[in-house]
Amino acid sequence: MRLNQMPGYNFPTLATCPKPLHPLNTWQLHELKLTDDGDLKWYPRCIENESGHAMIDCYDTYEAATAVSSKLNEAFINSIDSLLLDDHLKASLRLKVDKQITCQSRLLAEEQLMLQEAIRRHHGTPRPSKEDLILSQHHENLRDLLHEILSETPYIQCASLPKSGVILARSGELDWSKTIPGNKRAYEKVYRDRIARGFDLCGFEHWGKTKATIRTLLRPRANELLQLASVKRMLDSAYARGERVLISGSFVFWYESNGDVGWTIKEANRSAIDKAGNTIWKEGTIVVVQ
Repeated sequence: MRLNQMPGYNFPTLATCPKPLHPLNTWQLHELKLTDDGDLKWYPRCIENESGHAMIDCYDTYEAATAVSSKLNEAFINSIDSLLLDDHLKASLRLKVDKQITCQSRLLAEEQLMLQEAIRRHHGTPRPSKEDLILSQHHENLRDLLHEILSETPYIQCASLPKSGVILARSGELDWSKTIPGNKRAYEKVYRDRIARGFDLCGFEHWGKTKATIRTLLRPRANELLQLASVKRMLDSAYARGERVLISGSFVFWYESNGDVGWTIKEANRSAIDKAGNTIWKEGTIVVVQ
């Protein structure tokens, strides 16, 4: 299919954001577009390949996808000025777009922090040898790939094998001969379970409740999150953009310039956050720190 035949192609793009592409264990960019009826809607982002056909715009890591998305958004947010709208409508649209980006970014950033902590907690967990893994004869070709996944996350109970369309389930310690039917919902649950199992929880249960439990478990580790290389990169990027307050899920990163304190981390008051993930400002003036 040609790029100009893709759904939403003619709608103006106002922002991008990465989302996990579960079957491939990669990250695909999505575009926030302004539809003809004035609504904002997310569409999978596609780019043109060498033959002139549309291909998904995806990246191997969350960090790579986020870096590309941030660069694109610098240009897209300015494209609002070229729309044939009144100034007050443009201002309103900017706020809506910013809210969409913020909500998506908070969700993904928090889950990535949780995943990194899950992996850290199992740094000393024994890794199985490749030869000891038990697979069915139909999936023997997946041995190397499964071993690679277990080398990073030895605690998982199910594994999504990129590009194979197969989800393997653990039985006992080394038996991976069982499979789970691969559908969109199943891939999403496997993605969540990779996080949850690191905290001895199950990603197949209610995800909101599971994440709330993980947040509680993370409280003693909050300040240590500042030492993670990925968090440092995220904060350095925010600082370079002139941002001094960054909210990621239930954590608020605050830059304190007095006394060379630098970045500190606080936990957001969950009671002050509505169901859409927005912080409720009770009183006082909202100041955007540049």
